[in-house]
Amino acid sequence: MKLFFFFSLLVFFLYFSSSTARGPLHSSLPSGIRNGSRISFSDSVRRQLFQDKQSKLSDDRAKGYMTNSDLEKAVKEFGRRCSNISRIYSIGKSVHGVPLWVIEISDMPGEEEPEPAFKFVGNVHGDEPVGRELLLHLANWICDNYMKDSLARLIVENIHLHILPSMNPDGYFLRRRGNANNIDLNRDFPDQFFPVNNDINARQPETRAVMNWLREMQFAASASLHGGALVANYPWDGTEDKRRNYYACPDDDTFRFMASIYSHSHHNMSLSKEFPGGITNGAFWYPIYGGMQDWNYIHAGCFELTLEISDNKWPNANELPTLWEYNKMSLLNLAASLVKEYMEGSFHQIVECHSLALLRSRE
Repeated sequence: MKLFFFFSLLVFFLYFSSSTARGPLHSSLPSGIRNGSRISFSDSVRRQLFQDKQSKLSDDRAKGYMTNSDLEKAVKEFGRRCSNISRIYSIGKSVHGVPLWVIEISDMPGEEEPEPAFKFVGNVHGDEPVGRELLLHLANWICDNYMKDSLARLIVENIHLHILPSMNPDGYFLRRRGNANNIDLNRDFPDQFFPVNNDINARQPETRAVMNWLREMQFAASASLHGGALVANYPWDGTEDKRRNYYACPDDDTFRFMASIYSHSHHNMSLSKEFPGGITNGAFWYPIYGGMQDWNYIHAGCFELTLEISDNKWPNANELPTLWEYNKMSLLNLAASLVKEYMEGSFHQIVECHSLALLRSRE
């Protein structure tokens, strides 16, 4: 594990956020709300999604988006074009055998360095494809600009940035939320309050791939990209009593700071009327269990945010350039917030305090 200081770049964050253009807030029904009511967790909830009869998105809506084949070609082409600052690897396969490709961006890709690692994960839900498109934009923008843009160069030279554009390619192909087994992957991780998810045999291959990824590699921080609302969500996502309320994790201040970096660097996320400052504690919004965000924090020491980046889960493809512009500085600033002065002597103290805080939070 490597030491990092989020607060050391407060001035850096304020500089970039102050220059971000802002506009009117778009309103729509956020994800997590059905028929005007928030989705609540019941004791009988299982990982299986009983939504086979739900209407699927038409193929017309997918026009202009990359197919899984297109995505694979784009990732491999990026690897060839930007081979001096990248490597391409797979962390596993989906139910239907589609490789889960990752792009690593660094001036020393694949090498061990005293630098933090950050990951972006897109398309966790199959019917939320904006993230996979934006993450390819992000990778290509960094490649095109790192020799001439100070922020891109800062990331390349000081961070190992890992980008998983699609965690759920089968769900994307099927135009639905769950994977090929119709399982919501963001309810499939081991959970501190939901022991049924400890059944290893029931875990999906995509979930196992991500878990193994974090066992092999230490990430300091992370963000997954979703659609259906406009907000930066932080832990905890669930509560012990299953009720909706603000349930702070031991590093609440740090998570609020990270979420604010994204929100205030965004075109209009921080102007939200539903979420003050464009950020929210997950459990205060609506509790979920088996989520990837809390698992990252508890089991991998990785500070993960859940980013809702588009009110519309699957907007028309002609909106993608605008969504990229709205989210570009947020993605860059969040990754760049990991840049720090490496202090070897303080590292073990920080890790010990974090671990002790987690243990106390569960007493």
